[in-house]
Amino acid sequence: MSSETQVGESPLLSQFRHGLRAEQIQRALRDIAAGWERRELWMTLGLHDVRQRYRRSKLGPFWITISMAVMVLALGLLYGQIFRQDLHDYLPFLAAGFVIWGLISSIVNEGCQSFIRSDGMIRQLNAPVSIYAYRMLWSNLIAFAHNVWVFFGVALWYGADLNWNLLWVPVALFVILLNGLWISLLFGLLSARFRDVPLIVGSIVQVLFFITPVIWKPEMLPGRALLLDLNPFYHLVEIMRAPMLGQPAQLEHWLAVLSILVGGWAITFFFYSAYRWRIAYWV
Repeated sequence: MSSETQVGESPLLSQFRHGLRAEQIQRALRDIAAGWERRELWMTLGLHDVRQRYRRSKLGPFWITISMAVMVLALGLLYGQIFRQDLHDYLPFLAAGFVIWGLISSIVNEGCQSFIRSDGMIRQLNAPVSIYAYRMLWSNLIAFAHNVWVFFGVALWYGADLNWNLLWVPVALFVILLNGLWISLLFGLLSARFRDVPLIVGSIVQVLFFITPVIWKPEMLPGRALLLDLNPFYHLVEIMRAPMLGQPAQLEHWLAVLSILVGGWAITFFFYSAYRWRIAYWV
């Protein structure tokens, strides 16, 4: 311990006071870059995770699509009547929201478990720790690829306006995945150290589902500005849902998401650079 560290001062406070060394940041960057280079490994592991979930099933991963289709149809017919919405407009909105929410919520919840679930491999395999975050993202991207066809089926059936704005969907997906990577690295690290974090995050995500416009439209909530503007999930959903419905995403949503991206990575770099080497001990 450095002689400048005050007696009784925690390592975390000491790290904040003295800052990170350049070599720590470089090691963290090399870990993330090396993890990307090992994509053959984490893509195989992610695909195995999806297959393992539906092992011995006749339909396999297509159960992901079926369950999403049943949920969208059931809730769409129910809430369409409750909210007195035109189904030609409401069901495509609901389908897009559910598909995107499924991706984002899974990334957040499973990101907390990305290191914990791979504890055996972390201890035994000489590989960048970041591959387990990439693994989680890849398995969720596969699930999203199955679910998105539910939206296109609903959109074509109800005659939704599918136009050139769809070209923004891959861009929005890429930005969501970039946010998902820092979420997995940061919350995966914190969850490895503090096992209450996944439970807390899961409860928060569950509450946010009801206050995020997924099954209800933003215009249904009077005086909604503050509630929605402070909800990061709303902005993450909206940058992809708007182009899926044939509309350009508003600039305010992109600015909010990019701010989350920059701020999230700044915090993640601090913690990941300082404590990445401890993950193997914590899991």
